[in-house]
Amino acid sequence: ISAFGMCQGAFSLTIATPIGVMGVRDPHGVRPLVIGTLPTTPVRYVLASETCGLDIIGAEFLRDVEPGELVWITEEGMASFHWSQQQKRKLCIFEMIYFARPDSIMEGENLYSYRLRIGRMLAAESPADADIVIGVPDSGIPAAIGFSQASGIPYAEGLIKNRYVGRTFIQPTQAMRESGIRMKLNPLRDVLDGKRVIIIDDSIVRGTTSRKIVKALRDAGATAVHMRVSSPPVTHPCFYGIDTDNQDQLIAATKSVAEIATLMEVDSLAFLSREGMLKATNEDTKSFCSACFTGDYPIDVPEVVKRSKLILEKAAT
Repeated sequence: ISAFGMCQGAFSLTIATPIGVMGVRDPHGVRPLVIGTLPTTPVRYVLASETCGLDIIGAEFLRDVEPGELVWITEEGMASFHWSQQQKRKLCIFEMIYFARPDSIMEGENLYSYRLRIGRMLAAESPADADIVIGVPDSGIPAAIGFSQASGIPYAEGLIKNRYVGRTFIQPTQAMRESGIRMKLNPLRDVLDGKRVIIIDDSIVRGTTSRKIVKALRDAGATAVHMRVSSPPVTHPCFYGIDTDNQDQLIAATKSVAEIATLMEVDSLAFLSREGMLKATNEDTKSFCSACFTGDYPIDVPEVVKRSKLILEKAAT
């Protein structure tokens, strides 16, 4: 336990030993870690990063590992220890928006329901006149359905995803990211031709994917493209386990919403407000990390690490 007190940053760990398995979360619980039970006699406990991992093996979700908690699982059962007295819950809000699977349970409900709500919130905050609403597969689809429900504009499937291509925003080079986008998404001309389209995405990081998608929609015959984003502008890199780029590579860190819209050649562009994003959780809005939108990092980041990615702040000083 004393070793975990020496660790800094965000971590959710499972550690196997010859006599048992332990699960540990940092005192802020930035990343998820859950406990499940198998229907055996005696009961067997299992650990997973998300509840969808429990479903695959037929386990039942029991509870989250709490921030600053260590659980010790052996043949005799499970014991719990709170190794840190500094618990201050700060679950990554991007887990709910994008990273976690929509069939996982967080905050007592499937994330699909949360993503529907932020889509409805987005429709209320930033309506647009259009013929159809489409989502960027797969993570933008629940928010697109929510936007459609709130706006009354029909939802349609306008982009087909190649399931054999991974996430493009974390590819190491720009050329690989652009190549991945071309292979990843293909527009449906019969759906898009002659239509005014609202396209919903979960986020805009560098803007690479979004620019290519907008061009593909126009090439497929869309007469207008209104982009709506179910999260606020990403202006700061993550230091808690997500491989986002240096700050000067994040499009919203260097450009206004109007400038991004011009660069992407969309008819309009709007992001969900931070207030709307947090309100839709139905939880205490102070219990989430939203540093990638604000630069307010809940866990201290060493200056040498900050300087390596916070390029704009470094230049300003």
